[in-house]
Amino acid sequence: MELAASAPTFAKTRTAPSPRPRQGKRTLPMVVKLAYRNLFHDRLSFFVTVVGIMFSVVLVAVQSGIYLGSANKIAAIIDAAPADLWVVPLGTKSYDDPSFLSGRERYMALSAPGVADSEDMLVSFARWRKPLGGETTVLLIGTAGDSPKALPLNITDGSRDALEAPNTVAIDRSYFNDLGVSQLDDRAELNGSTVKLVAITKRVRSFTTLPFVFTSLEESRRLAGANQDQASYQRVTLLPGADIETVRKEIERRLPDTEVLTQAQFRTRSQDYWLKQTGAGAALDAGKLLGLIVGIVIVAQTLYSSTKDHINEFATLRALGAGAGYIVKVILIQAILSGLIGYVLGMSLALIAIQAAQDTKLTIIMTMPLAVQLFAITIGMCIFAATSAIIKVVRIDPAVVFSR
Repeated sequence: MELAASAPTFAKTRTAPSPRPRQGKRTLPMVVKLAYRNLFHDRLSFFVTVVGIMFSVVLVAVQSGIYLGSANKIAAIIDAAPADLWVVPLGTKSYDDPSFLSGRERYMALSAPGVADSEDMLVSFARWRKPLGGETTVLLIGTAGDSPKALPLNITDGSRDALEAPNTVAIDRSYFNDLGVSQLDDRAELNGSTVKLVAITKRVRSFTTLPFVFTSLEESRRLAGANQDQASYQRVTLLPGADIETVRKEIERRLPDTEVLTQAQFRTRSQDYWLKQTGAGAALDAGKLLGLIVGIVIVAQTLYSSTKDHINEFATLRALGAGAGYIVKVILIQAILSGLIGYVLGMSLALIAIQAAQDTKLTIIMTMPLAVQLFAITIGMCIFAATSAIIKVVRIDPAVVFSR
């Protein structure tokens, strides 16, 4: 009976739940807390740091976006009218460095094994006389209307079919002020002939200051003074399964006074000419380098000052047994936090600027790979800038704590 009476008590004692660990909020590691407090201790220094990083990110992002936008603009016509092979005059530096082929290239290309089609494309400089007076140079581009690769693209007003009528042209809306026109059916003079605006495009702009003026192939020949079988380029399309290099060499053998380039080769040649040989790309690279230098100097100065101001605290940590590596982590986390905040603010401003420039002559492009690269550059810049502060910390003598 006594055993029976004590059984419930024993069972109750055995099954009583043990106290569970309290599951509250996860606390941040002490190294992160210390970095956070050091960073925000001096609000003014932190503000200056973030502004410097933000300025650096905006400058590098915009300059990189302009570079990428310029590269795309240079190749815009090539991309809009793609071909497997391009037959170009010997010595052509870029698609907007035009001259005329002799006139027999199309038939020679068509007779080569593996060729499905070859289309004429004419590009020529021309004089545009504004309705109210004044002249400017334009780049005249003519393609066949029955081609699936007929130009221009992105027509917002009018139609491509309207260009098949004599004395008609298409221009981009962004060039209205340059060409002295404002709406459809406006008239001007092109190489001495009166032409009418019958189609308007959007965001079809050249890399140079020369406006594009599109027309039909026959009209472009007449306006440029070319023969009826002449063109500036041949856009060659291959048969399915044809080996592009074999066909390229065969056409080049038949047309010794020309160059036969693939789509990628012609695109790269045009971009290299404008971005490398003319120095335009070097100017953009200099802007990016300036942005990085500004960011590095500001972040380095701020982190060094912060480390110097807290040198006694760091020495105390060393005296308490914290290794140099622990304190280095504090400084690196400060740098990374600064970079994160500066990047978010800077990229936000950069995206606003890019959006505002969409309908202007300045083309700025931001892609996800570029944004990721800029993020890595920003964090790397901040970590590099922390070097001066890290050197100061590594040289701390814990004994200074006891000399105070």
